Amino acid sequence: MSTDSTKASKAKYKRIILKLSGEVLRSSETGDPIDWGTLKRICGQVKEVHEMGVQVCIVIGGGNIFRGLAGSREEGVDRTTGDYMGMLSTVINGLAFMECLEKMGVNTRVQTSIPMNQVAEPFILRRAIRHLEKKRVVIFVAGTGNPYFSTDTTAALRGSEIEAEIIMKATKVDGVYDKDPMKFDDAVKYDQLSYMDAIEQRLNILDSTAFSLCMDNSVPILVFDLNNEGSIKRAVQGEKVGTLVC
Repeated sequence: MSTDSTKASKAKYKRIILKLSGEVLRSSETGDPIDWGTLKRICGQVKEVHEMGVQVCIVIGGGNIFRGLAGSREEGVDRTTGDYMGMLSTVINGLAFMECLEKMGVNTRVQTSIPMNQVAEPFILRRAIRHLEKKRVVIFVAGTGNPYFSTDTTAALRGSEIEAEIIMKATKVDGVYDKDPMKFDDAVKYDQLSYMDAIEQRLNILDSTAFSLCMDNSVPILVFDLNNEGSIKRAVQGEKVGTLVC
């Protein structure tokens, strides 16, 4: 058996969508939108998983630079304009990921839902799948290309289109709880949930549009803590990490 086959055999999932919030990149010390140390740590984990033979797609938010909904509520920015500003923020984050991953020796392509030929490729499904088959990481940016849709919805949509085996949503908490663990000491963590249980309990896992897409297309969602060392690798290997919604 070849080395590549041996590495791939260790992974439970062969094609994944890694959904990251833009806020994970913000520096807690300086307030800079992109903390390059954090970016390198995340890219290091992505590289580790990629070297196992896993086909990795990344959807990154833009909240570290501009969040459209918050801008419309707090600053009076028109919702449509704010959403486009947020989409462009994801492009900046996607390019930062590409730059970091390629410096680590990981071939990477950025695909955008809004045409900008000098910056990134347009999103073309067959081309994205071909990149994955050629062992390239693919980063989807600019959301769905439409206002009023979040990057959660982008992850659900692209995950359905490329037939990803799972959407891995990296957060600051180690799973889904029955109530906010930051506020309530008696919050109970779930190891696994059905889609219907999550809906009935009104658990905020993804926004409603994204969640409906995942449920309709039977795409499982794993919510886990990105800050735990090696968490992405352990999740890909099928270890009990975070909360699985399926």
